[in-house]
Amino acid sequence: MDIVVKGRKTEVPERFRKHVAEKLKLEKIQKLDGKVISLDVEVSKEPNPRQADRCDRVEITLRSRGPVIRAEAAASDPYAALDLAAEKLEARLRRQHDKRYSRRGARRIPAAEVADHVPGVATLNGNGLVPAPEEESEAVPTKKIGSLEVQGDGPIVVREKTHVAAPMTLDQALYEMELVGHDFYLFVDSETKEPSVVYRRHAYDYGVIHLSTDTMVTQAHSPDAGGALGG
Repeated sequence: MDIVVKGRKTEVPERFRKHVAEKLKLEKIQKLDGKVISLDVEVSKEPNPRQADRCDRVEITLRSRGPVIRAEAAASDPYAALDLAAEKLEARLRRQHDKRYSRRGARRIPAAEVADHVPGVATLNGNGLVPAPEEESEAVPTKKIGSLEVQGDGPIVVREKTHVAAPMTLDQALYEMELVGHDFYLFVDSETKEPSVVYRRHAYDYGVIHLSTDTMVTQAHSPDAGGALGG
């Protein structure tokens, strides 16, 4: 397997190609993923002078028999961007490798220990039968997690976060998604002022979901809706 280095609207010097070969050790990559088919490195340059601190972008795409792994980074020069992207790629490869290893090494849980390992599993009463609903509901505490009321210990866990986001265009949202290396990106559309999500589909295809407010539903849930009908 060879490493293919190409430039998008920019020339790639031979010195950089050698640096790529030195930085991306094929032996190390194949130890983490032995089914690698191809490894592509694409270099591009941002002409906007306002983004001089990240004008050079490097995207590494690793294709194997499993899912495609992509890592990219931007910096003030292509060498620094390559170093950052290579670190991201290695981290993602290690996560995939550890996940496969943990699945293979996971031991089967004996039936007697299932209740200790699986939250919310059905338990048996003294007669070896599933307890009746009234038996299970006795003295079950109710607590509030976020905006939900949960009985017992869960298994629902709610984590709420609020982010301040400036409205942006679809192109900018795609750029930010690729910059952080995620498969989706939530943003506020600058044209519609509505929340939207861009997401990665197959290969280099992307999708976008726009949310809009349904006035009929909003009116139906309005506190005054019942009074208006009753009058």
